[in-house]
Amino acid sequence: MTVKNIALIGNPNVGKSTVFNGLTGLSQHTGNWPGKTVSLAFGTFVHRGQAFSLIDLPGIYSLMANSPEEAVAIDYLRQKKPDVVVIVADATCLERNLNLAIQIAQAYCNVILCVNLLDEAKKKGIQIDLDTLSRLMDIPVVGVVARSKKNLDRLKDQILCTSRNPADPDSVLADFTEEMITDSVNRASTIYRACVRLERKDYNAPDRTLDRIVTSKSLGYPIMLLLLSLIFWITLQGANHISEYLHMILFGLQDHLFVLLTSWNAPVMLIDMLLFGVYQTVAWVVSVMLPPMAIFFPLFTLLEDSGYLPRVAFNMDRCFRRACAHGKQALTMCMGFGCNACAIMSCRIIDSQRERLMAILTNNFVPCNGRFPTLIALISMFFAGLSAGPLQDVIAVGLLVAVILFGVIVTLIVSKILSMTILKGLPSSFALELPPYRRPQFVKVIIRSLLDRTIFVLGRAVVVATPAGLIIWVLANTYTGETSLLNIFTNALDPFAGLIGLDGVILMAFILGFPANEIVIPIIIMTYMATGSITELDTLQLRTLLVENGWTTTTALCTLLFCLLHFPCGTTCLTIRKETASWKWTAAAFIIPTVCGLIVCFIVAQTLYLLGV
Repeated sequence: MTVKNIALIGNPNVGKSTVFNGLTGLSQHTGNWPGKTVSLAFGTFVHRGQAFSLIDLPGIYSLMANSPEEAVAIDYLRQKKPDVVVIVADATCLERNLNLAIQIAQAYCNVILCVNLLDEAKKKGIQIDLDTLSRLMDIPVVGVVARSKKNLDRLKDQILCTSRNPADPDSVLADFTEEMITDSVNRASTIYRACVRLERKDYNAPDRTLDRIVTSKSLGYPIMLLLLSLIFWITLQGANHISEYLHMILFGLQDHLFVLLTSWNAPVMLIDMLLFGVYQTVAWVVSVMLPPMAIFFPLFTLLEDSGYLPRVAFNMDRCFRRACAHGKQALTMCMGFGCNACAIMSCRIIDSQRERLMAILTNNFVPCNGRFPTLIALISMFFAGLSAGPLQDVIAVGLLVAVILFGVIVTLIVSKILSMTILKGLPSSFALELPPYRRPQFVKVIIRSLLDRTIFVLGRAVVVATPAGLIIWVLANTYTGETSLLNIFTNALDPFAGLIGLDGVILMAFILGFPANEIVIPIIIMTYMATGSITELDTLQLRTLLVENGWTTTTALCTLLFCLLHFPCGTTCLTIRKETASWKWTAAAFIIPTVCGLIVCFIVAQTLYLLGV
């Protein structure tokens, strides 16, 4: 069966991915354009006996490439010459979208215009004469509502029909000049006036009114902080219960595995190594990491789907420009709250290589979900009080937000320093589109965030944590005389650790926790108790254990700060290496936050010591 190649293209935020998902269903995968770190989605579908291969190209505004994403889309059309090009346009802002449609229709044959979001246009009183639009554009036009799959079969019929037209093998994209771009803009305006009727001219007034609130200088930042606090509160409250349940299941399974291995007459050392080393470490990572990710990522994606996140970038742009960074770094920074590895991949949205590197090198200053358990435990035990109840939760969330704000401040300071040293340059200008507010697609958001983000990151973390569990077990159970190798190393680190307000056990826990931040506290407990395997205690027992081993408020504060500012985890480092294709920048991303953490902890510890705290 001959497979027809279809390219899906359009401006950002027009529902292109929704059209793609509606056409392909689950028959899709992602990959990168050769030589680029720009993700492309590929899929297949069969309609009336004809097989189609569909590619979802990056969102672009013009055929004059101004970014790696636009270059990838244009290169694909020029080199691959697909059988049909489907241009997806947003019915609520059709005039702007027609500019690209006109350019592609002039430069390529076998083009279809897919006008999406007709339901949103109807709500806003926007009436579009699709027949007139098709006549003036001289290409087929199909109106759809992709999220409910309305008229997608009609779009498939049109793709089938158009694909039967012979494509010009010699056709290439024209080299567009500024005059040609201007002409396409003028023509788009003319066509728009001829085929669109507005029942009310203030149809976007609700969006603009809301924008005046959420992007205002007086209310923009407080709203951001409130939403951030709410997301953290929901994540923490939900994750605690789920984590306890998951922990019970996984560690309950450990007993059955012990019985199974024993029945096989497996050597005792092998059983200890596999169960109390590898399995316990992986179980800890899964039980601690999965629940907050499974809650945070859908909440974050809901904000993204509703159209609010571009407003965050708009609000933060002023701060990042003063640091000679890019406003879109605010979005990658927010993604870091869920997972720094995911955030590193999201840095692809920044066009400038210098500013993309800056975002990568500073992303670790915002804590991921793997560091939240440590931060929350320290805040709860030493700074928010031990009494349970709503008040403690409010205080804990408030202190957590304060810690995060400190991380954001460090991000801006380090970005400024980088821009004056190894990454010299001025911030590039960029056009930030504020899409209309939309009702999020809850079911699709949950599925997409779980599959594309949560499971992907968790799988990578498990791969990294498995050998780490083995190493930790070996160090804790290999003795020289009566002292384990783990204790030998922690004693050797004690003098240096004391200078930064820690002790050797804490510093060693962070080093061994490099594969996964979730296991830092369990390693500390294991070392203090000399159990030889990862152990869990409740809050009161843990605080008692720490205090008995010399912890003070200074120790807790410096541990909290080092947790915020220390080196990225192994999963993030691997992602940085993949995204930058450079060990040099990977090393820089490891060294910069570590040096910052050491300096901050040294200053805080020595200051508090001098004050007698």
